Amino acid sequence: MAEQKRDYYEVLGVDKGADDETLKKAYRKLAKKYHPDANPGNKEAEAKFKEASEAYAVLSDPEKRRRYDQFGSAAFDGNAAGGGFGGFDFSSADFSDMFGDIFGDLFGTGRSRANRNGPRKGANLRTAVRVSFEEAVFGCEKEIELTLKDECTKCHGTGCKSGTGKITCSKCGGRGQIVFTQQSLFGTIQQTQICPDCQGTGQVIKDKCPDCYGTGYISSKKKIQVSIPAGIDSGQAVRIREKGEPGINGGARGDLLVEVDVSRHPIFQRRDRDIYSTAPISYAQAALGGDVMLDTVDGKVVYTVKPGTQTDTRVRLKGKGVPSLRNADSRGDQYVTLIVQVPTGLSGAAKDLLKQFDAETGDSLNYVSKHEGDAAKENAKGKKKKGIFK
Repeated sequence: MAEQKRDYYEVLGVDKGADDETLKKAYRKLAKKYHPDANPGNKEAEAKFKEASEAYAVLSDPEKRRRYDQFGSAAFDGNAAGGGFGGFDFSSADFSDMFGDIFGDLFGTGRSRANRNGPRKGANLRTAVRVSFEEAVFGCEKEIELTLKDECTKCHGTGCKSGTGKITCSKCGGRGQIVFTQQSLFGTIQQTQICPDCQGTGQVIKDKCPDCYGTGYISSKKKIQVSIPAGIDSGQAVRIREKGEPGINGGARGDLLVEVDVSRHPIFQRRDRDIYSTAPISYAQAALGGDVMLDTVDGKVVYTVKPGTQTDTRVRLKGKGVPSLRNADSRGDQYVTLIVQVPTGLSGAAKDLLKQFDAETGDSLNYVSKHEGDAAKENAKGKKKKGIFK
């Protein structure tokens, strides 16, 4: 018994009323995903590619689609149906436009290309700079050094030796493209690709400039000033216009993207535009209240602690956070967690005073000795209720 085939509409993931454009779009997506050249050695991907190709070959043909809708895949069973997948004949299926797109995406051989002899903007460059926590908060100026390309002054960017010029590429005959054939599941397919010798320009350098070795550019180290804006965070970048790679054929230079790496701070931590920190206070300050000095990015500030402040109390310092990148006058807040410090290394006199203080505020030092008997009685009652004592 022949193997039951999946419904072709299901294979392509479309409805039965799908139009030609929908079918083509669905097949293009599957073909790009499962094409054998994009999945070398993957038998499962190859099988799915064949299945999708079979489905599209039938549904893209009006007559075959009509027969399939009426009889299903059984309409094509039998020896008279011809070769191919399951007896299908793909000779009438039009895949030329389809594979022009698919192979172009896979191998960079698409049909639509920009004019390679026209002006093109240069590539962007990326570099990084490290700044301190405070520099990121308030902004700063940094000087970086990097290697940049400039047009060769001897050949003026042509790459040709003085007195010479470019000649027609012998590999592509000046067309900028070469044609090659590729065997596929549907027979021989002609494809075009950019000429590797002239890179699509149709011209090559006969005699290279001795200064730039035919590149048209000279590299040199340069120092560039970078303005770091207030409020910038790690991972964000500053764009410096036209400090990237030189343009081609008179095109503008690319940009320089400077990524900022903010160093960690021993006290402060940042979360969005807010700053978080901790600060120690003495037992007396926590109990009685009073003024304490808190560290901020603006310097030390005085804060009045309320009497009876507990450890881990968080206080807010409004406007002591990080400025907004859009508006430097708008700042976040700072949140300080107060940690009550337990005194150590007390003198005898200090210990006596602390004991006296404890006796006046609940006598916690003698609490256990005073209530030890009560605890024993409570434990005995509990055991009797549970039936431990008979």
